[in-house]
Amino acid sequence: MNSASPFALDGRVALVTGSSRGLGRQIALDLARAGAAVAMNYANDRPTAEAAFAQLQTLSARSCLVGGDVTDAAAVDAICSIVNEELGPIDVLVVNATCPQPQLPFDEYDWAFFERMHDFFVKSPVLLMRACLPHMKRQRWGRIIHITSEVFALGVPQFSAYVAAKGGQTGLARSTARELAPHGVTVNMVAPGWIPVQRHADEPQESLDAYLAEVPAARWGTPADVAAACVYLASDAAAFVTGQTIAVNGGHTVY
Repeated sequence: MNSASPFALDGRVALVTGSSRGLGRQIALDLARAGAAVAMNYANDRPTAEAAFAQLQTLSARSCLVGGDVTDAAAVDAICSIVNEELGPIDVLVVNATCPQPQLPFDEYDWAFFERMHDFFVKSPVLLMRACLPHMKRQRWGRIIHITSEVFALGVPQFSAYVAAKGGQTGLARSTARELAPHGVTVNMVAPGWIPVQRHADEPQESLDAYLAEVPAARWGTPADVAAACVYLASDAAAFVTGQTIAVNGGHTVY
């Protein structure tokens, strides 16, 4: 991208967690198109991650692929250390990694499942932010972007564990946004609606039809829609935007 563009990310280093597929993959690719050096992260599926990384390498000469469980403190430290060695300190952190989210009646979830959701959507962001913030504060520039969800605004039934965890992530982002603003670090949220990707391949057609009928824009969102919001929030164009949620859902919610 032309460095004169307000959305250019030349010279910045970005880490996108859970970026071997779906939304994370597109976010990583579009950050690279904007000029960033990008680290892709994956947990288990190396062949899929390598395919995504091959595509990333065609867009950015400076990129790396790093495996690791972002809910594990030692793994997060290792991930960030590898990125620092291969690309440099992390300027842009996109917290995207997720896990299966079955919809069940409240009394069919056990506490262990609530903890699993909390690990992905509260513990993992905390670990990642703690690893990245020292550099961001020193240089007085940083971007933290949480991929949240419209489910928190909607209070989706039979989804209580996921909604509660996303609420925790939202609270974390809002509070740290105010705390970190004096240090030149912004913290924002991108809240997609239901955007069908690989992990939704088995969804029944009637569920897809019912959701789409509620979307004022009358079309499905795409990973590129989400990635565009992330590029904006990562850029200097969003320097005075912090603590905000950008809902990428065609008007399904109005904040």
